[in-house]
Parts: sequence; C-alpha cells; structure tokens
Amino acid sequence: MKRVLITDDAVFMRLSLKAMLEKNGFEVVGEAENGAVAVEKYKILKPDIVTLDITMPVMDGLEALKKIRAFDKGARIMMISAMGQESIVREAVMAGALGFVIKPFNEETIVKAFNKL
Repeated sequence: MKRVLITDDAVFMRLSLKAMLEKNGFEVVGEAENGAVAVEKYKILKPDIVTLDITMPVMDGLEALKKIRAFDKGARIMMISAMGQESIVREAVMAGALGFVIKPFNEETIVKAFNKL
C-alpha cells in the first residue's frame, strides 16, 4: 500500500483527495496546509508519494518541491493545481515532479495518475 502525504491549503481539497485515495487502496499518512509544513512532514513521515498544490501561503508548491527533492532525490511528487499554465507545468517537471493533475479533477483521473507513479 502506497503511503501519501497530501498538501493543499484548502481543507476541502485535502479531504476530497484523501477520500478518493483511501477508497482506491492508498494510505494517507499525513496532511499539510502549506509547503513549509509539507517539507517538515516529508522528513518525518517519509511517504511514498507527496501531493503539492502550487499556490499556497508561507511556501508554494514549487519551492516545497525543490526542497523535498534536495532532501531526497528519489521523492515521488505529484503536483495538483488549478494553475495549468504550460510554463508552471514545465518548471515543476524540470524540478522533479513526476506528475501533474489539473483541478478540478475526478477520481478516475487521480487514480490513473497515482498508479503511474
């Protein structure tokens, strides 16, 4: 069972994603409301997969992505954001994101993307 850390500043998005993942055999081991919390929780929880929203207070998802990858080059990171501009997707992939899901998403899209990781 893959262990997941969900990062999003919107409680509703964290709860929705958690429900979808748990229903499909993933274990949600933690949640973070911003990138700074995600980096700290990643170091403690060592999840198999991390989701990162891009736009968040304190530390955005791109900065958190870079910090997590600096700590662990093998980190599996899935960006999940409403911001689907090509330049942001490119920057996230170049920084080490293994996938990118655009909000709003459905359960099928999430499960397919996570199974690819």
